[in-house]
Amino acid sequence: MSEIREIEERFVGAIDMEQRRYAVTVEIAFDGVEHIGHLRFANDDWEDDEGIADHVGIPGRSANEILVAAQALTREDLLQRYERAQTTTRRFHGLRRATDDVLALIRYLNKVSTSLRAGLLDIDDAAREIDSTEQQLVDRVRQLRGYAGVAA
Repeated sequence: MSEIREIEERFVGAIDMEQRRYAVTVEIAFDGVEHIGHLRFANDDWEDDEGIADHVGIPGRSANEILVAAQALTREDLLQRYERAQTTTRRFHGLRRATDDVLALIRYLNKVSTSLRAGLLDIDDAAREIDSTEQQLVDRVRQLRGYAGVAA
């Protein structure tokens, strides 16, 4: 088993709306079963804008399949997804991402542990993977303080 991969972010395009230009990207993660992509809309005029995410995923068998599906969305589709993202926007994006990372690591830790108990993994390899994942969890939890209360 390998370490959880970071979320890939791929450029989809740009759209103009509300007299602003928004860069549209898709964040792609692998959940252990399939790849899931979420569109993100960021204002081009703001250098450090994390944007807002459309919380409805785009599933696929590969990152490229999701990118192709995202690029196939029409301007009207993107506008509708932007409007939906606006209505469900979260205020604390950094904290949410950090929390999602912690939950993903917990799921991975459980997957390694259950695979070990089922006899699918070598004990030494699994122990190293569990130790590594536990350290990643500790590191991520220590970072939460910096995100708490910061609206972005």
